[in-house]
Amino acid sequence: MKRLFFISIFMLAFVATSHAQRISDNAIGLRVGDSDGFGTEVSYQRGLGDNNRLELDLGWRTGDNYDAFRLTGLYQWVFNLDGNFNWYVGAGGGIANVSVDNVPDGADDSETYFYAAGDIGIEYDFDIPLLLSLDFRPEFGFGDLLDDDVDFDIALGIRYQF
Repeated sequence: MKRLFFISIFMLAFVATSHAQRISDNAIGLRVGDSDGFGTEVSYQRGLGDNNRLELDLGWRTGDNYDAFRLTGLYQWVFNLDGNFNWYVGAGGGIANVSVDNVPDGADDSETYFYAAGDIGIEYDFDIPLLLSLDFRPEFGFGDLLDDDVDFDIALGIRYQF
């Protein structure tokens, strides 16, 4: 039974690495979307190997009663689906500053907080230096002003690769 388990793990690792697609060394662009407002992030990706990369996003978001600036860092693993289609998964976190409009008089209306984030998405790597992606990023904030410390962020990314 142990031998079958180790053979299965070896075969899975071989298949995952044999189908890994070389990713771009650098990519820069925009990531647009949000769960309860509209947000835009300037996004930079740095390839760290054949199938992993670092993504840094600097963004601003607006909602019905808040404005926020944020910096997110994610480590991602990239896997080939078919041809130029890839899927990726990652984890990381960030720091944000939020300013809330509807607070009682005399209360502090802004705060800086940290958050943890996950990331899963699909992307298409065109033959020209263009990368389109769609991803889902659950975020778990650690702040006092937020009513709901969980955010489910969905966004479309467009990046130039170099």
